[in-house]
Amino acid sequence: MADSRKHLDKTGEASSASEPVIENRRSFLGILLGLGSVCVGALLSVPLLRFSLFPLIRRTTELKPSTVGEFSEFSSAAEPIMRTIQIEQVDGWRKTVSEKAVYVTKNNQGKVSVLSSICPHLGCTIPWNKDKRQFICPCHGATFNSEGARLSGPSLRGMDLLESQVQDGQLLVRFQYFRQLVADREMAG
Repeated sequence: MADSRKHLDKTGEASSASEPVIENRRSFLGILLGLGSVCVGALLSVPLLRFSLFPLIRRTTELKPSTVGEFSEFSSAAEPIMRTIQIEQVDGWRKTVSEKAVYVTKNNQGKVSVLSSICPHLGCTIPWNKDKRQFICPCHGATFNSEGARLSGPSLRGMDLLESQVQDGQLLVRFQYFRQLVADREMAG
C-alpha cells in the first residue's frame, strides 16, 4: 500500500499533503499581516488628522473682560481717557496676549462708556486731540466727537462702543473686533 502522505497531482507525480497546508498558512499570515498594517496605519494617522483639523473644529475662546481701572477715577473725567488693556485669547493651539488701547468716556448724562480705539473705516488707531476736543483718525481724517459719534470723514459709522461693567469698584471691558467699511456695527470673529 502506498504511503498515506503521498498524493498524485495533475501531472501524475507524487506530492506531499503538507504543501496545501503551507499555502493556507502563508495566505493566512499574509492577511493577518495586512490587517495589522492597516490597524497600525490607522492608529498613527489619528494624531495627524487631529493635529491638522483641530484649529478648524475648535472655536476661538471668548474674550474675558479686562480690567480698565478703578471706576472712581473715570466718573469725574471731563474728557476721554486712554487706557491700555491686556487681552488673552486662545486660538487653535496657540495662546496670545495682546494689548489694545481703549477710551473711557462720559456722555452728557454722566454715563461712563468704553470705546474701541480702532477706526471703523480701515482699522487705524484713533488718538484723542485735546486741542480740537475730537478723535481724529491720522490715516484718512475721519473725526468723531468725545462720545465717539461720527462727525466727518470716510468712516460710515461712529467709533465702536464696547461692552463694559463695574464689578467690585473696577471698570471691566470685554474687547471685541468689529467689521470695517460697513455702516452697521457687526462683530467680527
